[in-house]
Amino acid sequence: MSKKANRSGVKAYSGRERMAEWRSASEPSGWRGGYNSDVSTMMEMNRHPFHIWLMAVMMLTSMAAYGRDDLSTLADSLPERWLYEPETTQEFPTDDQWWRLFGDPLLDSLIAEGERANFNLLKAGRRIAIARQSVAKARSAFWPSLSVSGGWNKIRQSGDENVREGDAVTVDYFSAGVDMQWEIDVFGKVRKDVEMQQASYRASRADYASVSISVCAQIAASYIKLRTLQRQLEVTLDHVEEQRKVMKITEARFDTGLASMLDVSQARTVYYSTLASLSSLRTSVAVTVNALALLTGSMPAEMAGRLSAPAALPEVDMLVPATVPSDLLRRRPDVVAAEEQLAVSAAAVGVAKKDFMPVLSLAGSIGTSVHRLDDLMTRRSMTYTIAPQLSWTIFDGFARRAAVASVKEQMLASIDAYNLTLLTAVQEVDDALISYTNAVAYEQSLHKVTEAAQKAADLSLDRYKQGLDAFINVAQAQITLLQYNNEAVEARGESLTALVNLYKALGGGWAVGR
Repeated sequence: MSKKANRSGVKAYSGRERMAEWRSASEPSGWRGGYNSDVSTMMEMNRHPFHIWLMAVMMLTSMAAYGRDDLSTLADSLPERWLYEPETTQEFPTDDQWWRLFGDPLLDSLIAEGERANFNLLKAGRRIAIARQSVAKARSAFWPSLSVSGGWNKIRQSGDENVREGDAVTVDYFSAGVDMQWEIDVFGKVRKDVEMQQASYRASRADYASVSISVCAQIAASYIKLRTLQRQLEVTLDHVEEQRKVMKITEARFDTGLASMLDVSQARTVYYSTLASLSSLRTSVAVTVNALALLTGSMPAEMAGRLSAPAALPEVDMLVPATVPSDLLRRRPDVVAAEEQLAVSAAAVGVAKKDFMPVLSLAGSIGTSVHRLDDLMTRRSMTYTIAPQLSWTIFDGFARRAAVASVKEQMLASIDAYNLTLLTAVQEVDDALISYTNAVAYEQSLHKVTEAAQKAADLSLDRYKQGLDAFINVAQAQITLLQYNNEAVEARGESLTALVNLYKALGGGWAVGR
């Protein structure tokens, strides 16, 4: 259309002329292509949508790099897992059954009962089962979740909602379907979580072995203590009988005028003081029996009937290693558990790092929706949706940065705990070796002491009968003899208990040639 003037004298333009005038007025000098260039660029991008996605990904990547200072430490190499050589590990103390060295069938049966019925051990077993199910739960994230639904809906829509007023609309229909949600583990977050739960499971097994070793050692130590107390009770009863005979001698000598009442009083003092000590020993015996009943998960009355008959202490003299190989320390369950806890912390760092990666998920559903139940499975009633989605958190107020820093600190704390456990193991083994060696030496030295005390008691009594010494020498010799006899029995029990503690510190038995 050509340019012309209207009645008011204003020029009239066609659409093309108006656009040309706008372009010439708005573009800067030297500019070419403006509008046409924009249009052509948009047309090119529409023809190549991949360029748009590429630009978006580059923008998201640059935005995700915001605050990358905290990620510089995440590139540090971390051990994938902690492995143990089979020959240096011991899952349970029943692997070697070190207590059979004592040669006591009753002790063997008590430890077997404790392994079956001790409640601390049962709780540790439950924790293993819990950890195993946690692994199964973590593995379930590899698979999609499916759910089914069905129902009937009735909807009434207001007639006044539209621009044009109309009647209300009521719709009712039946529906049924299957829904699926699946977070695809493209970047390995689920795999890292499974590794963490597996390490936790292995740590729970090590904890169980630690409790098992502790329970077996406590049963053995309590049994040795019981036999020690019963032997001391026998020794005290023998001395009561001997002191009663000596008291009768002093009374006879007093009746004949050969001794004073002082001798009788001193003899009675020794006799009744020894007799009074029996109550304390019987109390200790009963308390130890109750402790064994608790350790084996049985009733005290039943245990008292089985252990009422005294038995001799085992005669065991073990050769102990002068130095302890490192593999004996590394097999200790508490060391294994500490190392597995370190593996848990390292895997937790990996899980936290995966939060910086995008999440690929897939949602879908298939079902049917009809007005009549007869049409529920017809082809035209079928519905479905498929919805893949890629989501990527680009900013969360540095929450992920704090989470990574937290789990890294937890890993450092686990390293400290592991080192402390190792040092504690070394200390306990060293203490147990020293205690056992010195306990055996003390027991051997007491043999000569008790022999000398017995000879002194016999000589003092003979000299008293002959009227050569006062009775005070006999009384002192009797007290000394009882003391050293009880100390000899106690020293035997302490050497056996020290051997049990050495087994416990080493996490089980050992071969002298190792």
